[in-house]
Amino acid sequence: MTSRDLSVFVGAAARAPQLVGAVVPSGRRLADALTAVVPRTGSPFVAELGPGSGTVSRAVGRRLPGDGRHVAVEIDAAFARHLRRTLPDTEVVHGDAADLRDIVDRPVDVVVSGLPWSLFDEMRQRSILGAVRDVLAGDGAFTTFAYRHAAGLSGARRFRRLLDEHFDEVIDGRTVWRNVPPAGVLLCRRPIRGGAA
Repeated sequence: MTSRDLSVFVGAAARAPQLVGAVVPSGRRLADALTAVVPRTGSPFVAELGPGSGTVSRAVGRRLPGDGRHVAVEIDAAFARHLRRTLPDTEVVHGDAADLRDIVDRPVDVVVSGLPWSLFDEMRQRSILGAVRDVLAGDGAFTTFAYRHAAGLSGARRFRRLLDEHFDEVIDGRTVWRNVPPAGVLLCRRPIRGGAA
C-alpha cells in the first residue's frame, strides 16, 4: 500500500465511516485469501464490490490472466478517482453494488467483496446479495470477509443467515489473523436462483 492509498482511505473513512467500515485498508494476506478463487487461466470475468483504496484490486490483478476482465464497483467518488488513476487495467465504475445487474453485461465468474456487511440493514444486505446471486455464472464463486470481533453483531449474524438463503454452499474459511483486525474469509458457490431478493 502506498502513502497515497492510505491518504485516500483515511479521507473516505472520515467522510463516510458507515460506508468504509474499517480502521485500515485490508492487508495483503487477506486480499490474497479473498482472491484465491480468481482463475489464473482462460478469460475469467471478475466483479469487485467496494474496492476502496485498491488492496484487493491489486490481488485480483496479480492472479487475473491477460484475457481476464476486472470490473470494480465503488460508491465513494474519491476512491473511484484514485482507482482509475492507479489501476488503469481495471474497469472502475462509480456506482452502487446493488446495481450490479445493470453494470455487468454477462455472467460473472467471481464476485469479490470488501463491503462492510455488518453495518448494512437487512434490506441493503438482501438487495446486494440478490444482485450478486443473479449475476454469477452457475459455477461461479462469491467471496467476502467478516471481521472476527464483529461476528456477534446482529448485522453480521443476519448476513451469515442470508448467505445460506442465496447460496447452496457457504464455507467459513480460514481466519487471517495477521490482518488488522483479524478477518475470516467466506466462500459461496452455487447461487440459488429465485431465492429471496
